[in-house]
Amino acid sequence: MSRLHTPPVSPTSPAFWRSPVRGPWFTSVLGIVLLGGITALFVTGLLSYAAYNPDLSPVNDKTPDKGLLGFYLFAWPTQPHWLYRLTQGVHVTLGITLVPVLLAKLWSVVPKLFALPPARSLTHALERISLLLLVGGVLFEFVTGVLNVQLDYLFPGSFYPLHFYGAWVFIAAFVVHVVLRAPAAVRNVRRMRAGEGPEEEAGGAADFPLVSPRPAEPTVSRRGALWFVGGGSLLLFGTTAGQSFDGPLRRTALLAPHGGADPGSGPGGFQINKTAASRGISAAETREDVWTLVVTGPAGTVRLSRAELLELPLHSSALPIACVEGWSTGDQWWRGVRLRELAVLVGYDADSAPDVMVESLQRHGAFRRAALRSNQVRDPRSLLALDVNGEPLTPDHGYPARIIVPAAPGVLNTKWVARMTFGDL
Repeated sequence: MSRLHTPPVSPTSPAFWRSPVRGPWFTSVLGIVLLGGITALFVTGLLSYAAYNPDLSPVNDKTPDKGLLGFYLFAWPTQPHWLYRLTQGVHVTLGITLVPVLLAKLWSVVPKLFALPPARSLTHALERISLLLLVGGVLFEFVTGVLNVQLDYLFPGSFYPLHFYGAWVFIAAFVVHVVLRAPAAVRNVRRMRAGEGPEEEAGGAADFPLVSPRPAEPTVSRRGALWFVGGGSLLLFGTTAGQSFDGPLRRTALLAPHGGADPGSGPGGFQINKTAASRGISAAETREDVWTLVVTGPAGTVRLSRAELLELPLHSSALPIACVEGWSTGDQWWRGVRLRELAVLVGYDADSAPDVMVESLQRHGAFRRAALRSNQVRDPRSLLALDVNGEPLTPDHGYPARIIVPAAPGVLNTKWVARMTFGDL
């Protein structure tokens, strides 16, 4: 039959999809990479949420209706001090690095989304439903994650519950899909290693073949396509990973968030997200002759000026700032009053200091108030910091006083502290 008389085909026909690159082996290799990568993303995502200690206080919990989904939560440790820097850096960098693999995987299986009939058996129906939830869930998670990393909040509602519940919907579909498809994926990779051609792979007409029955002329081999995908991932890795390192590598992190303002140079020249101006903090309310810290506990209330805080025993800690967007600083040299010694001023022993509620001068925005668990309060490196790198805090770094706690997410290191209330939360 001449080309002019070739009957038209629709996306529901295997003949519509003509790329010779598609095939069970290509799809299986991408799937195995995503199996490991997405598992790591899910685990580090759970660790990130646990780091907020959401079951400690409602002010820390952005998903109050999580129910059984919060079963994994535990008291977040304070050591090693770079723990959150590592887990969240891996989570964000790996997520961005996997974007080309994800897009290639979706492209490789798109014919199956159009297969008819929709279901031929219960197992097939479960696979199709899991596939739809998988595709929708993974796109939602990656899009909201990348937008959050870039500080572009284009989605409706808060990032925390959207990403949290979306992750659970996705991982449920992911587990079902892996259970159903993992054996076939392993077989397909083994067949290719044994030298069997793609036309002999699993995936016949009864399963809507990924191998086209009338493929177009190849322009790249399947291995070449994998190298292309891998090259894209390496490029994204190289332009993202530097956000977690100091020195020249930080300048290569072109896709990483760089905060809301240029921090400048000098002792305070390290990254920030929330500036004093963006949170409505005025110089008039942070002047030394105006600002006081209110500390409350069972022995009563103590009010301390910055000058009075500087007269207390001061200690130093070398700690980084690490944020949910994946960026982190190197260790900065902080000096201030230990949190557990502030607890002593209001009636507690240093070794039995309890949880603390910290309130900021800022009047709007998430985490204006944040709770710290007792293990964080008792750690000798946890400070109400007054100086950083040998100089007083700058306004954008929290002057006149801020919290700094080892291994805690940046938002729990409250800036512009106004009140601290010690007690079991």
